[in-house]
Amino acid sequence: MSNEKNISRRAALKVIAVGVGSASTLPILEDSVLGQHKHADMQTGQTPGAPSPAARVGKFFTTQEMETIATISDLIIPTDEHSPGARSAGVSSFIDLMISESSNEVRALWRDGLAAVNRMSVAQFSAPVSQASQEQQISLLKAISRNERRPNTIEERFFVAIKSLTVDGYYTSPIGIHQDLRYKGNAYLKDFVGCTHPEHKG
Repeated sequence: MSNEKNISRRAALKVIAVGVGSASTLPILEDSVLGQHKHADMQTGQTPGAPSPAARVGKFFTTQEMETIATISDLIIPTDEHSPGARSAGVSSFIDLMISESSNEVRALWRDGLAAVNRMSVAQFSAPVSQASQEQQISLLKAISRNERRPNTIEERFFVAIKSLTVDGYYTSPIGIHQDLRYKGNAYLKDFVGCTHPEHKG
């Protein structure tokens, strides 16, 4: 979460998304879940930065938990001048679906982690994560991401989990694939011209 190095958080996340997606570490789901898909609450056509609709009850998470997930994921991949962020891409619905199909151990990590991060926010800022100011939210995320490579506390382990699934969810959504990565699909070539190097011409 540090800005000490001259590299954007989104640029770093693109590298992670292309290299080591974490979806493969979760229980095997139908291809339609892991492939490109439109997340249930994806806000197509929404003006970047515009207020989003109220969070809904998920398959596994409560309304409050869904809003906390949406808030944190949108801090990890925010809206910028290039493309909408995680909230607009419906990442919270993707995460809810993935966790609803996961083991009890994984579910416990997310439920306990969400509760722990909200307790931390209330203790420091007298407000749960979703109601804290953006400056307070960023401060909180910096605190729980400091030991990202060797997480020890429930808050630190939760951050690793939500960052990983935020990346997976964002870059399997139409917004992540087409608006952020600018992927246009396979190109069709009418003719194959072959190699044009002189030494290779027969």
